[in-house]
Amino acid sequence: MAFLGLVIDMQHLNYNHLYYFWMVQKKGSVTKAAEALCLAPQTITGQIRALEERLKGTLFKRVGRNLVATELGELVFRYADKMFSLSYEMLDLLNYQKDKSLLFEVGIADALSKALVSRVLLTVIPDDSSVHLACYESTHESLIERLREHKLDMILSDCAGGSLKFPEILSKKLGECGVSFFSAETIPVPFPACLEQRKLLIPGKRTSLGQQLHGWFAEKNLNVSILGEFDDAEMMKAFGYFNRGIFVAPSIYRHDILSQGMVLLGETTDIKEEYHVMFAERMIQHPAVKSLLATDFSDLFAGRDLQVQDFENRIS
Repeated sequence: MAFLGLVIDMQHLNYNHLYYFWMVQKKGSVTKAAEALCLAPQTITGQIRALEERLKGTLFKRVGRNLVATELGELVFRYADKMFSLSYEMLDLLNYQKDKSLLFEVGIADALSKALVSRVLLTVIPDDSSVHLACYESTHESLIERLREHKLDMILSDCAGGSLKFPEILSKKLGECGVSFFSAETIPVPFPACLEQRKLLIPGKRTSLGQQLHGWFAEKNLNVSILGEFDDAEMMKAFGYFNRGIFVAPSIYRHDILSQGMVLLGETTDIKEEYHVMFAERMIQHPAVKSLLATDFSDLFAGRDLQVQDFENRIS
């Protein structure tokens, strides 16, 4: 095999060395790779040096305090990434076939409304116990890392940022809905000026919804006072229920919130809570992921979901 003027005999390539190199590039440093592999950093360094000798080229160069892949390193990583990603995918498939029920591991961004997440997931979970659902809640960034490591089948998030940064991650927008503002008591001032009368409980600035809210406040010239910012949507609502400020939630669940004694101050479609599904590119995709991708959620996000309508009829 010829590359960059080098001739490499692939007959005796040590795939353990290649795996250690792949882990360093995935984790971003020798130290993090060593922790993940439960090895000493010196061991990792020695294995990569042996691989470089075998390939007759340098895989990393040091830029400041960071290791950066060379041109050869980037090429080797692209092929190694496909190889080891396929091996993890194979193991996932074999594990699926061993169990009576199919394990479906889903990562949920903590900024999302859990009520809406549950309705999305219930559409693809059959009643015959053939699928075992396991949900993990964390930040978008942490979930992306778990997805890349094949520790999740898919992610539900409020943004699709990872699919832009990592080519192996694909995404699809499931839908969007406007937001409503609630308080534990009536505020005798028209919306949205009423938002200046109480302290606000809103999603954190790192979330898509939080960023939209700050932009909307500025656009409307609202001089708001923020009591707290929350990564967890349910924690934000809990503070609101205890009369600790005005909070925001997806408009399609306003009746659920109103049934708990809250007051609707107003709603807007200028701000959208978006729902994206993110999944890794695989030869054989998880059946639940395939089912979810093929499902039309337009009724759900338009407030025409049958279960939501049944709930509204019971409380009206």
